[in-house]
Amino acid sequence: MNLIKISWSNIRHKPLNTLLSIVLLSFGIGIISLMLLLKEQIGEKFDRNIKDIDFVLAAKGSPLQSMLANIYHVDAPTGNISVSEAKRIIKNPMVAEAIPLAYGDNYEKFRIVGTNNKYPDHYGCVLKEGRAFEQPFEVVLGSSVAVETGLQLGSTFTSVHGFDNAADDAEAHHHQLFTVVGIYETSNSVIDNLILTPVETTWMVHEHPAADSLATDSAAVEPEREMTAYLIKKRNKGAFGMLSRMTEDTTMQLANVAVENNRLMNNFGLGLSTITAIAVVIMLISFISIFISLYNAMRERRYELALMRTMGGTRFTLFRLIIQEGLLLVFFGFLIGAILSRVGLLVLSHFMKESFHYSFDKLAPGPLEFALLGITLLIGFIASALPARQALKLDIAKTLTHA
Repeated sequence: MNLIKISWSNIRHKPLNTLLSIVLLSFGIGIISLMLLLKEQIGEKFDRNIKDIDFVLAAKGSPLQSMLANIYHVDAPTGNISVSEAKRIIKNPMVAEAIPLAYGDNYEKFRIVGTNNKYPDHYGCVLKEGRAFEQPFEVVLGSSVAVETGLQLGSTFTSVHGFDNAADDAEAHHHQLFTVVGIYETSNSVIDNLILTPVETTWMVHEHPAADSLATDSAAVEPEREMTAYLIKKRNKGAFGMLSRMTEDTTMQLANVAVENNRLMNNFGLGLSTITAIAVVIMLISFISIFISLYNAMRERRYELALMRTMGGTRFTLFRLIIQEGLLLVFFGFLIGAILSRVGLLVLSHFMKESFHYSFDKLAPGPLEFALLGITLLIGFIASALPARQALKLDIAKTLTHA
C-alpha cells in the first residue's frame, strides 16, 4: 500500500483542520524566517559600511545620529563643524587617517558628498567607467545611482538643497552644473548610493555671491570653511579618551563607532527578539493544533486502521502513517512560511529603497534557516508521535467488534 497517498488523502479529508494548522505554522515560520533574513543582511551591510572606521567627528548632538548620518547616510547630520577647529583633532598623532565629508544637497534624492578619493578607496571601490574626480563640480556616481538616475559619462545635472527635496522644488534648486566623469563598480557599500565630488564643490555651491560682493577689496578675509564630519581611523587604543577630551569645550563631538553600533544592534536585536518570540508562540499553537487534529483523526479512523492491520499492515505501518501526516503538514507549513518571508522581504526592500536607497536582495536560505527547518520537523515529529503511539496500542478485535 502507498502510505504517502493515504497520508495525503487523510489530510485532505479534514480541510478546515488542515488549513488552520498550516496557516498558523506558516505565519509563525514566515515571521521567524523574515527576521533571520533581515538580521543577516542588515548585519552584513552595517559591518561592510563601518569597515575599520573608529570614530566620527561631527557637530554636537546625538552620537548615534552622527554615526547613522555620516557612515550609513540614513539620517540627517547633526550640523557642520569648523575646518580650522577640526584640524586640532585630525592632525593629532593618534589619528591615522581622517576622511572629510561635506554634504547637504541631493540629486533625485541621492546624496552629493564632497570628499576626497580616500573615501571610495577605503571601501575598495573600482571605476567601471571614466576616471576619478579631480576638479570642482566633477562627480563620480555609485553604481546604484547610475542605474536609478540613468546618468552616464558626460551627463550634466544640477543639485537640490537638502536630502528629500525634489527636483521641481524651485526654491531649493541650485544652478551650478555637475558633470559625470566616472561610475564605480558595485561595491556593496554605502558608496553605491552616493554621488562623490571634491569637497570644494560643496563649498562653492553654498557660497553667496551677494554677500561676497560686500567685500571692499580683494584682500577681504575668506569665509570660514565648514565640514559635515570626518571619518577617523585611530592609531592606537587610547585614542578615543584623549581625542574626546579635546572636543569638550568645542562645538564638536567624537562618536565611538563600535559603541554606537552595538547600541544600535542591541535595540534592533531587542525588537527582532520580541517579534520572534510572538512568532514562536504562534508556532507552538500550530503544533498543538496539529497534535489535536491527528489525535482526533486517529480516534475517528480506528476502524480503518484496524482494517489495515488485518490486510497485512504492521503496528509500525500505522505509526509511520500518522507520523507522515504530521510531517507533511509541517513541511507544507514551512514551505509556505518561507515563501511568505521572501514576499515580505521584497516589500520591505521596496520601501527601504525608496526611503534610504537600501535594498535586501538575498533570498537564498542560509544555515540558520536550514536549522529552523530541522527544528520544525523535529517538533512536528514529536507532535505526531503522541497520537501515533496510541495507534501502536490499537486492539484490532475490540475495534472491529464495536465498529
